[in-house]
Amino acid sequence: MSPFHAQEARVSKENSGMRTISIVSTVGAVLLAAAVSAGISLHAQQVRMQAPVDKAADFPLSDLQATYKEMDVKKLLTMRLVEGGKYNVNIRRLTAAERPLVHPKTADVWVVTEGSGTLVTGGELVDGTRSANGDLSGASIRGGIERVIKPGDVVFIPAGLSHGVKDTNGITWLNIRFDTKE
Repeated sequence: MSPFHAQEARVSKENSGMRTISIVSTVGAVLLAAAVSAGISLHAQQVRMQAPVDKAADFPLSDLQATYKEMDVKKLLTMRLVEGGKYNVNIRRLTAAERPLVHPKTADVWVVTEGSGTLVTGGELVDGTRSANGDLSGASIRGGIERVIKPGDVVFIPAGLSHGVKDTNGITWLNIRFDTKE
């Protein structure tokens, strides 16, 4: 290959790479704009406190209710109250159904505090995709058990079990999560 053709091939390859970067950047910007216009929060998950090791952590009802209002204003679906590494306590607040999940190594305990919804557990996750943290999310659950959950209900969801809120006009629960597998 002549030096001219080698230079021409290198420039062509660089231009192709630049076009790919440009396309990826444009798609990313469009998705970001769509999320912002839809009012979806793109902030990293907020953590209220690291888990104390020398005292209890209290969350009075008035504080929880103020947090619910803050989440509504900021359009947050999750607020982490306590981060403990292999365990955490979250508030989950949905206004509509969400994609079902499977946490391969983490169990959940849900304590419903407001609203209601149809919870589906078990069965087979349909069209599951794995996230960076190892969890799976899917389009739906096939063959799961459905039941309506409401304030006062407590649900234990073992690691590896498909679960998701299928129908709701609004539901809030405390989600106590802890690793059960390595």
